[in-house]
Amino acid sequence: MRQNAHAKGGAVNIDGNAERPASERHVPVLLERCVGLLAPGIEAGIAARGRAVVVDCTLGMGGHSEALLRRFPDVHLIGLDRDEQALALAGARLEPYANRTDLVHAIYDEIADVVEDLGFDGIDGVLFDLGVSSLQLDERDRGFAYSYDAPLDMRMDTSRGPTAADIVNEYSETELVRIIRAWGEEKFAGRIASAIVEARKAKPFSTTEELVTAIRSVVPAAAARTGGHPAKRTFQALRIEVNEELDVLDRAIPAAMGALHVGGRVVVMSYHSLEDKITKRHFAAGSKSSAPAGFPVELEEHKAQFKVLTRGTEKPTDQEIAENSRAASAKLRAVERILKRN
Repeated sequence: MRQNAHAKGGAVNIDGNAERPASERHVPVLLERCVGLLAPGIEAGIAARGRAVVVDCTLGMGGHSEALLRRFPDVHLIGLDRDEQALALAGARLEPYANRTDLVHAIYDEIADVVEDLGFDGIDGVLFDLGVSSLQLDERDRGFAYSYDAPLDMRMDTSRGPTAADIVNEYSETELVRIIRAWGEEKFAGRIASAIVEARKAKPFSTTEELVTAIRSVVPAAAARTGGHPAKRTFQALRIEVNEELDVLDRAIPAAMGALHVGGRVVVMSYHSLEDKITKRHFAAGSKSSAPAGFPVELEEHKAQFKVLTRGTEKPTDQEIAENSRAASAKLRAVERILKRN
């Protein structure tokens, strides 16, 4: 489902409290570096076509988008988010720029269709800020956090799809082991899956606290002391499975790269190794010649279409982590289109 959702109005109420504006609740990760990496693509678009089009694929509460719109008066921004509440908060924040923004309720692997539907023939910049957002972590009734009790949901788009409760109550033990091990990189996946299956025989899971209790019962205390909260990796795995995050990302990165004008750039911030591996693979493939081995002449159609802009991954400074602890695991990569689209 895609719809233009440029939201207007005041703050959103969460947990029964008067909600602060998004600008006061959210500290964008690696803000200056992201804007700096996108800037040459934006400037190239403005020089060539009089304006630049940038897609924020993970709009969230709009911090990165606001900075881009404020800094570049000739930018038209397309903001995508599958979370309707995020669109409402970002819409209020970006209201001063409403005449040059389109906020769309969509998943980011739909980027090419959204750009076409809005009448643009290409774009000059794309930003992905992956993973769960500050809004989703802070909002207790969404079930993303293991630190307080809430309904076991974890859907980024609450209008559709199975919940985390559906998964833990319906998946086989084998399937649970697979996702907890693969998506959570959890070495106790077998024990945890077995505990879940045993516990649900007595009563189906409905809350995060029930799941945390089951996990705690089988994860050794020593492992919890050294590896963080014992439920952290399982919750990550369930969130990825509920939202199909890695499959979506695997489609979205090449779609974003394919939509770029020459000089346009894609910037990706990931927060765990699985996201970063997908990003790295697509960036590496786009920046290599496709000429067959031993081919005497590299034809135009074989030349690399992209240039990688970052050496390995870039990470936040100690100061930024001190100001925003959620930035600690961020890894940034960027790529630029150097040849016209085929």
